[in-house]
Amino acid sequence: MDAALELRGLQKSYGDVQALGGVDLTVPSGSFFGLLGPNGAGKTTLIGILVGLVRKTGGEARVFGHDVETDYREARDRIGLAPQEFNVDRFFPIREVLEHKAGYHGIPTDRARDRADEVLKRVGIYDKRDTRFDWLSGGMKRRFVLARALITDPDLLILDEPTAGVDVQLRHELWETIVDLNQQGTTVLLTTHYIEEAERLCDEVAILDSGRVLDVASPEELMRRGTDDVVVELRTEPTAVPDFAALDDRVESVDLNGARLVVTARQGGLVAPEVVRRLDDTGHEIVDLEIQRTSLEEVFVEMTRAGEGRATPEVASQ
Repeated sequence: MDAALELRGLQKSYGDVQALGGVDLTVPSGSFFGLLGPNGAGKTTLIGILVGLVRKTGGEARVFGHDVETDYREARDRIGLAPQEFNVDRFFPIREVLEHKAGYHGIPTDRARDRADEVLKRVGIYDKRDTRFDWLSGGMKRRFVLARALITDPDLLILDEPTAGVDVQLRHELWETIVDLNQQGTTVLLTTHYIEEAERLCDEVAILDSGRVLDVASPEELMRRGTDDVVVELRTEPTAVPDFAALDDRVESVDLNGARLVVTARQGGLVAPEVVRRLDDTGHEIVDLEIQRTSLEEVFVEMTRAGEGRATPEVASQ
């Protein structure tokens, strides 16, 4: 599959502080890709380099094969950016703002008006087309920022915290819009602090911490690397249970509290049948069993914990 985004040894330093320390990353064309990391990890710096707001110190960054510096115009025209911050011209009706944005990218005036109407309808605020940005509600402002990112019909849509500060209903509506765009072929690069978003939406995620990529994998694969709890409710309180840790090296701990047994293990779904068999063999009657899966958030916290206190500066998207 062709690459929408290729980063090779990407570096950015601010004086003696290194914001990006040699990032290697490939985002396949057509994918829904998550970029996760704590504050100061370098996410916004990376985005700034892609859209021409930050000059890299070293390495390469290509968007659909176009270098973001030597082929700036070609690379930038392929990108639609919905930043976290509201950096919008507040003195014109929002449809005019979109028309101006389209004009910057060479879209003819008559086509720009039609395109503005199309994206306003797509994000559900067409009826506010003659309203100034400042007069929109918070949720409508977030929708408008997405509309502005879509005005050029981008091949790569970059979403920097797209649902920050919105209510649950709007978050799900925005998810539906973004997923539909992705299914129609748009590559999506998502940064988010809502780990649920990445777990639910992304094909793959990259964990970025202190300017370096720690890992790239699907959310499911990352969650399999954590531990699960096999929670068993027994009919009666046992005096002893089998030594599961000695029987299976995937088991990390066993906790017995009254009639409640918790076996913490890697690949808990595969360990659970053996737990059931051993308990049955030793005469313990099982009333209930539940496997509590590790969440992506727990894996993320564990992977980035070592980076605490080593924050790097971030450059706000404009």
